[in-house]
Amino acid sequence: MPKGRLEAFSDGVIAIILTLMALEMKVPRGNDLEALKPVLPVFLSYVLSFLYIGIYWNNHHHMLHATRQINGVIMWANLHLLFWLSLVPVATGWIGEHSSAPLPTAAYGVLLFMAAIAYTLLKLAIVALNGGESLLARAVGDDLKGKISLMLYAAAIGAAFVRPWISDALYVLVALIWFVPDPRIEKAVASKTG
Repeated sequence: MPKGRLEAFSDGVIAIILTLMALEMKVPRGNDLEALKPVLPVFLSYVLSFLYIGIYWNNHHHMLHATRQINGVIMWANLHLLFWLSLVPVATGWIGEHSSAPLPTAAYGVLLFMAAIAYTLLKLAIVALNGGESLLARAVGDDLKGKISLMLYAAAIGAAFVRPWISDALYVLVALIWFVPDPRIEKAVASKTG
């Protein structure tokens, strides 16, 4: 089964997610710097979520680039990932409107945790079909970065009920860890073509 349709569909869904997030932002109710103060938390949550969606899009692209073939399991695993990512605009709005509240902060973490689980399941489905010696399998290895991210998300969910700002810091930390596309995949693809 060709992977081009899966990539195109995923790109389209991700573009819609980014558009919905932008549409949720409200225009400031004034023309001075003071008018920006009430919308700052919403803007910051938008920036973080935009970064996360961009990270997923970028790494998803690299992962599929290292994939030879797909099947129905991979298509469903991909839809599972897109499901969780499609909830990002709602969570972004909620945490933006209630930035210091424990429940929206924890819910944002649950969403990020579930998206990371879905990404991991997609990667495992690809490796299962393409083989343990496939380009992707060799590139990601034991995926320490993914495991660390899941642990940080879990810690952030719990921290939200103690100090929500700690959760926010952990969400930013994970985004920074993943900001650069996974170099293992880029190196593996380069070595295959070079």
